[in-house]
Amino acid sequence: MEILAFGVQADEKPLIERAFQGHHEVRGLHVFLNEDTAPIAAGHEVISTSVNCDLGAGVLESLEAGGTRMIAQRSTGFNNVDLKTAERLGLTVARVSYYSPHSVAEFAWALAMAVNRRIVRASTRTRDFDFRLDGLMGRDMHGRTAGVIGTGKIGEAFTRIAHGFGMRLLGWDVAENPACRDLGMTYVPKEQLLAESDLVSLHVPLLPETLHLIDEAALRTMRDDAILVNSSRGGLVDTAALVAELRAGRFTGVGLDVYEAEAGLFFLDRSLEAIEDDTLARLVTFPNVLVTSHQAYYTADAVGQIIETTVANVLDYTEGRRSENVLVPRS
Repeated sequence: MEILAFGVQADEKPLIERAFQGHHEVRGLHVFLNEDTAPIAAGHEVISTSVNCDLGAGVLESLEAGGTRMIAQRSTGFNNVDLKTAERLGLTVARVSYYSPHSVAEFAWALAMAVNRRIVRASTRTRDFDFRLDGLMGRDMHGRTAGVIGTGKIGEAFTRIAHGFGMRLLGWDVAENPACRDLGMTYVPKEQLLAESDLVSLHVPLLPETLHLIDEAALRTMRDDAILVNSSRGGLVDTAALVAELRAGRFTGVGLDVYEAEAGLFFLDRSLEAIEDDTLARLVTFPNVLVTSHQAYYTADAVGQIIETTVANVLDYTEGRRSENVLVPRS
């Protein structure tokens, strides 16, 4: 059986091909799945998708009409999948429920330190042989307060690094993590965390109840000199409200690896095109903002685990097994 994989990055392609070797053939496509590209999947019983693929109702109906019966999502997040429509159409959907939490946690810290110590500005200057220190002053993290919103596996890994810096630890989640408590974390209401933290890092999934979790009110609760990092999902932050606060001169730094309207932009080269997204265009002009292209997960370790789990999910489907990774079971 040939499996069609959408949204495959150049670094990812040989890993996918090697992982499926001896099981099934796989054809990796750099294009993302959407209503325009869905007809390409015709005749493929199993397809694999990335987090920025569109798996809305229209796309799923097109896939089902073309003979697709199983979708193996190569990510933990599945907010791009219309699960109710998939169930109605009898499509099996699986995801990767776990991969290295250290990849995302370490990158979140890279963003935090980069904006705190003005690394991008410093690097740009030295390339022009400008070695002044004006405007490059940062702050010690030791002794300051880290607020971790979402203390699951990734949030816990982020907390361990913060503990290593010698920071006071505040947490907010629907369920407390004993490992974080053992590190000295105090769980507090979200408003208190935002008001008292020097660094706020987001590690919760994007659900209807977490959409714009960091909205205008939340942003105004934060300290004027705080650092905000989001390496989870773009929709957690109301970007228009964030831009308004940045225009007012607030925040020491903001590090974003995700953006709420990133579909159709991230993972693509749009450098020769006019970007119609005025909010993103304004966001990247602020000197205290660093935006990266949803790459926090992108280590050889994490991607390897993602691909191995995707192969396992496909084999479970073809051999009639079911695992914890299945979002919509085989009908």
